[in-house]
Amino acid sequence: MAIHIDRVRGADIRAIADIERESFSDPWSERSFHDILSHAGIYFLCARSRDERSAGGASELLGYVVAWFAAGEGEIANLAVASGARRIGIGSALLDATLDAARGAGVTDIYLEVRTSNVRARQLYDSRGFVEVGRRHSYYRRPVEDAVILRRTEPALADKV
Repeated sequence: MAIHIDRVRGADIRAIADIERESFSDPWSERSFHDILSHAGIYFLCARSRDERSAGGASELLGYVVAWFAAGEGEIANLAVASGARRIGIGSALLDATLDAARGAGVTDIYLEVRTSNVRARQLYDSRGFVEVGRRHSYYRRPVEDAVILRRTEPALADKV
């Protein structure tokens, strides 16, 4: 199975909302995803499978990422992978594509928040140079849990500022 990172289209929103609901206890609404499609400044990509053997190259949406970049900073607001497609590098591919785009946009610092208990996600972010810079106490609901604030600084760009 080949993986392709691509822009999200309106027809993708239902599958994204399904992944969101299976991934998070306090999910974004389908409407929220529709709304961000119209914002040019929001980076909204998905990972698709490509079955080159099938007619027309049928694909399945496997994950997505939402981020934004402004004034040299960025935030990864949401990144999720379908439960049946985890642990095969899709989250890594989405994160790497986002970091590349951030670098291209001149972002020196990129932030995100993650549940304290989300060990796999924290390991992924750690492997890409994110470090803990703070906590938001009782930030998440269902269950109530702290958010760990992580930051990654792009050294080559930060040195130029």
